Amino acid sequence: MKLWGGRFEKDTDSLVEDFHSSISFDQRLYKHDIQGSIAHAGMLGRIGVLTESEASKIISGLTDILKDIEAGDVQFEVGAEDIHMNIEKLLTERIGDIGKKLHTGRSRNDQVALDFRLFLRAEIDQTKILLIKTIETLLELCDKHLYTWMPGYTHLQKAQPITLSHHLMAYVQMFLRDLGRLNDARKRLNVSPLGSGALAGTTFPLQREEVARELGFDGVTWNSLDGVSDRDFALEFLAGASILMMHLSRMCEELIIWSSGEFSFITIDDAYATGSSIMPQKKNPDVAELVRGKTGRVYGDLMALLTVMKGLPLAYNKDMQEDKECVFDAVDTVQKSLLVMEPMLATMKVNHRVMEEEAKKGFTNATDLADYLAKKNVPFREAHAIVGRLVLECTQRGCALEDLNLVELKKVSPVFEEDLYEAISLETCVDKRNITGGPAAQAVQKAIAVSRQTLNGLK
Repeated sequence: MKLWGGRFEKDTDSLVEDFHSSISFDQRLYKHDIQGSIAHAGMLGRIGVLTESEASKIISGLTDILKDIEAGDVQFEVGAEDIHMNIEKLLTERIGDIGKKLHTGRSRNDQVALDFRLFLRAEIDQTKILLIKTIETLLELCDKHLYTWMPGYTHLQKAQPITLSHHLMAYVQMFLRDLGRLNDARKRLNVSPLGSGALAGTTFPLQREEVARELGFDGVTWNSLDGVSDRDFALEFLAGASILMMHLSRMCEELIIWSSGEFSFITIDDAYATGSSIMPQKKNPDVAELVRGKTGRVYGDLMALLTVMKGLPLAYNKDMQEDKECVFDAVDTVQKSLLVMEPMLATMKVNHRVMEEEAKKGFTNATDLADYLAKKNVPFREAHAIVGRLVLECTQRGCALEDLNLVELKKVSPVFEEDLYEAISLETCVDKRNITGGPAAQAVQKAIAVSRQTLNGLK
């Protein structure tokens, strides 16, 4: 008989049994379920619902079950439906009817809400470790490439010269915000729903706050309906995970482009690329492409849970069983992506010369030439038009702005002097942009230092 089968006159249909069961995936919560049950049993012993001996036997039995599960000596049953009922069934089989007292003052509704929070809290902490390592690797690359010049782009067209350090620092800022979002999600999920019961709490004098502290929570939920029906914490994680994956995907897109023969800005290490079954020459950036592709999975996980939750009345509904697989998938996808992303970045070869040569092309110093005129009291819009005409002429002649001689330039504007050549040199274009957030080495060094301080504060 089912543990809940007292009011039923017939067994569950075999098709329903399989359809209804969640043990195939929620067995992943075994450690958190046992952790919560041990805390609950200890509390029941303290308030006199269980004797000291009964509480001790339950806790000992649960501890043994945990050891056996981790040793691979436990086979879960589909007929027991979920991880909670499987563990309770195992406990009762091992220690007898005392095991049936464990569920006093508790429902599977608040039990699963507790397990899910414990699980996600631990996985957020693990995701943070991986993200922090990725950020640290990027900061090391930024230190190394303060003077690696490259073209900056808008619309994927060469725009202005910057450095690789400045470019990578953009991703550092994105990932720092992602780390902050993970911290925010962890903070809001870190309250215990245990004691909410099925939806209306319980008549037993449970020590909710003590159990919450024992389990590492900052407090307890303040409404029993909300305690069992809230999945905001899972949605917030999925939203943060989606944004994080979007940032990883954008970076991967650039690594893919940069590693192409048309760019040749970087060379991805052989360990993070694959070949072709037919074309011997191929070296494909498959790892970066997979991270880019897997981003869609995490978006889908977020949309799936949003859709599940959008029309549910209070409190718990069986629909909410669909919350776990999407969160499990997102956790695995994000963590695996970070695991491969960090060493791929750390081992890539930067082709400095190619980057610098490309930074000199495409009139990336045109804005600086316009600024040069503006600093000599030429109205900027007029300066913009003058440089635009010079760019057109150079395009037609197949030369760069710095290839024009001073006589030619003075015909367009008499304010041009010999100092313009220094003003539009690659080094000057970068180094003179020494404002907060700019690409000059001094400004980037300051940004790196501030980012390291921010990272330490978010750890």
